[in-house]
Amino acid sequence: MPALDVIDLDNKVVGSVELSDDVFGVTVNQDLIYQAVHHYRASRRAGTHKTKTRAEVSGSGRKVWRQKGTGRARVGSIRSPLWRQGGIVHGPQPRDYSYHLPKKMLLGALRSALTARLADGAIRVVKSFDIESHKTKDFRGVLKGLELDKSVLIVNNEENRNLELSSRNLPGIDVMRSTEIHPYHLLGHETIIFTEPTVTKVCETLG
Repeated sequence: MPALDVIDLDNKVVGSVELSDDVFGVTVNQDLIYQAVHHYRASRRAGTHKTKTRAEVSGSGRKVWRQKGTGRARVGSIRSPLWRQGGIVHGPQPRDYSYHLPKKMLLGALRSALTARLADGAIRVVKSFDIESHKTKDFRGVLKGLELDKSVLIVNNEENRNLELSSRNLPGIDVMRSTEIHPYHLLGHETIIFTEPTVTKVCETLG
């Protein structure tokens, strides 16, 4: 059973926590992680791309010249796709890119991502984020004390207004609940920080 040191905001070890083998010690399934990340990115696509058909471009519907006798090709409208500034044939139209991914696959991908990130040494456990101030400057000092200066994902289930306010203006810093994390988030940050109660809850939920 893997275990991690629990540190405080001064980066001092104050204890340890055991992690569940069913969550942080599974066989990493890269295909499952790929499918989960693809599903997440597809659901975030706006799908607002659009081109105009010949019915939507501006221009008269009048026949440009008569059908026969001119020696030129037959043309019914200046909005024809064959003409410059005419309609677009088979162009992209607004659509929804999201699709259903079975819940068991998503949970399996989450366990694989947690195991992989633990093996990378990217997961750390903090006793709690008891921050007295909501100022970004003070929170930057906390990150400096923890020796963190790049992208960080903080997973905290407790209501912590100061943490949310002080971290929201820092690029690369995200705060989430354990019910919101996704393999996409775990792979997209260099360091993942769990509070001790939160990592225990994750082990109970996914175990």
